[in-house]
Amino acid sequence: MKINFVVEDMFVFKYIGCSTVARTLYHGLKKQNGIDLTWERYKFHADISHYHTFGPIALLNRRLASGKKILTAHSTPRVNIGNLALTKTINKRYPEIFHKFDHIITISEACEKEVREMVPDVPITRIPNGIDREYFSPSSEKRDAFRDFWSIAPEERVVLTVAQISPRKGFYDFMKLASRNLDTRFIWVGGFPYGLMSKDYLKIKTMIQRKPENVLFTGFVRDITEAYCAADVFLMPTYAETFGLAVLEAQACGLPVIARDIPEFHEIYKDSIRYFKTPDDAHNELADEQQLRRCAAKAREYSSQYDIQKICREHLCLYEELVLT
Repeated sequence: MKINFVVEDMFVFKYIGCSTVARTLYHGLKKQNGIDLTWERYKFHADISHYHTFGPIALLNRRLASGKKILTAHSTPRVNIGNLALTKTINKRYPEIFHKFDHIITISEACEKEVREMVPDVPITRIPNGIDREYFSPSSEKRDAFRDFWSIAPEERVVLTVAQISPRKGFYDFMKLASRNLDTRFIWVGGFPYGLMSKDYLKIKTMIQRKPENVLFTGFVRDITEAYCAADVFLMPTYAETFGLAVLEAQACGLPVIARDIPEFHEIYKDSIRYFKTPDDAHNELADEQQLRRCAAKAREYSSQYDIQKICREHLCLYEELVLT
C-alpha cells in the first residue's frame, strides 16, 4: 500500500500545528509493516494521497494525483477568527476546497460538527491527534538546559504558553496575567508564521517591544520539549481549537494545565486540566497550588490514550478500508 503525505511545510510553516502533527504521524507510520510511505509535495502516484494542508501546492497535487485523496481538517473557519487578517475572505473558500477531497479526517467532535455542516456529502472519519510520548516526557536535564540558556534561575516559577502569536490564541489575556504576576516568569514559545497576514500584527509587535521584564518571547525553539520540561505550569488561553495539541504535549511532560473553558477542551481533556473563563479566573487558578499539584499528578497518564502508536493503527485501518473501496 503506497501512501504519500502532502504537507506545505516550507519556511516557517514547518512550525505550525498541522505540520507538527503530520510529522509525528509520518514517523509513527514509518515503523509499521506493509506500508510504503513517502512525504513528497510533487509525487502524484500513490494508493492514497494524505493532505495535511490545502494551499496552492497541495491543491495542485490533488488535481494531478491518482488514487484516493484524503484531507485531515487541522484548520476550519472557526479557528481562523482572531488569527488571520482577511478572515471572511479566506473562510468563504473552505466548503469549495473541502468538497475536492474523497474523504476527510476530523480530529475532534467540534471539528467534525463544523466540517459536516460545510460538506455533508463528503465521507468523514474522526481520528484524534497523537503524540510521541517517548519524546514528550519529563527530563531534569532538559529543564536545566532551557533555564540555563535563557538565564532563568532554578527557583523561578515559570508559566509557559506554546502557540503562534495571535488574538485567537489569547495573547492579550496572557499579557494581562503576566502584568498581575510580576514575581512569575511568563514564557511564550512561538511566532508569527503568517507574518503580516497575522491578525493585529503591528499592534502585538508593539506590545511585545514594551513587555514587562518577567515576560519572555523565545520565538521558535530547537527542542520544544526543553521548554515544557523547564516550566512549572502550562497556560493555554486560546479561544478556539480543533484539538489543542500543545495541551497534550504539556501533559505528557507532566505539567499541570490551565486552559480556556471551551467545548473542545472539555471534550478531549475532561477533568484532567483546570479551566478558566476570565483573566481573573486564570489568576486564581495560578495561585491554587494544591489543585495544580493534583493536576500534575495525573497529567502524563492521561496523555497515554493519545499515544501515537494507537493513532497510527486507526489511520492504517482507514487507509486499508479506502484502498479496498
